Amino acid sequence: MIDTLPDIPAKQQELVSCSLGASLAYDVPANILLAIAEKEAGKPGQWVRNTNGTFDVGALQFNTSYLRELSRYRISAADVAAPGCYPFLLAAWRIRGHLQNDTGDVWKRAANYHSRTARFNAVYRADLMRRAARWTIWLDTYFPTHDAVVDANP
Repeated sequence: MIDTLPDIPAKQQELVSCSLGASLAYDVPANILLAIAEKEAGKPGQWVRNTNGTFDVGALQFNTSYLRELSRYRISAADVAAPGCYPFLLAAWRIRGHLQNDTGDVWKRAANYHSRTARFNAVYRADLMRRAARWTIWLDTYFPTHDAVVDANP
């Protein structure tokens, strides 16, 4: 984990460092994972009951409907609810699945993390896009990347 991050309050340091690591591990755009982590705003150990009988668990409010699939890898609700970066990795895995396998533009697919129901997806997607735009500016400011230029005629 990164010790200090510029312009990030101490309470968000884990969110940022874990999101950045998970985005690299699962090839998920960092601005999208940061926006989802910020939007979900859960806490380790937190369980929120949904109207459909499922629960959203932990820092990333990972829905328990996905636990059946994860159980074959011996991943449990306790893993999803745990503190630290592991829940961010699980969320990045899930987001990558939506980005690779779902239909629609990238924002609709990313918003499927929250819901595939059109009206819930649209509201989540609009907020996700705003948050991701802010995170893009922050990333460009503090983590600029540069294209390597290779001289073909050294």
